[in-house]
Amino acid sequence: MTVFRTKRAYDPPEPGDGFRVLVDRLWPRGLGKASAAIDLWPHDATPSTDLRRWFHADRDARSSGFRQRYLAELDDSGAAATLAEELSSHDTVTLLTASADVASSHVPVLLEALVARG
Repeated sequence: MTVFRTKRAYDPPEPGDGFRVLVDRLWPRGLGKASAAIDLWPHDATPSTDLRRWFHADRDARSSGFRQRYLAELDDSGAAATLAEELSSHDTVTLLTASADVASSHVPVLLEALVARG
């Protein structure tokens, strides 16, 4: 069974990170690709540009609506199922984001979708 971790993409890689997956649609500003040690960047599993912009316009008021819309995007595209299958061969997976507040970002929603399919 895969163990999932979450952390900021700006945090230095650690041996316990396992397989490192960037789950942002945009590359983190100022982060060098070599130092990031990213193993996978699945654009299909990130929120669409329209959804991301909609959510960022008013995070507090739109958080529950964002969750529903993002889960629907993941289901409709099959991205969560595809990613869950790809990650199932790894013991530890760290989902990385540039967001300063990982807990209030899209990452917990993606994690929920991955665990549901694992």
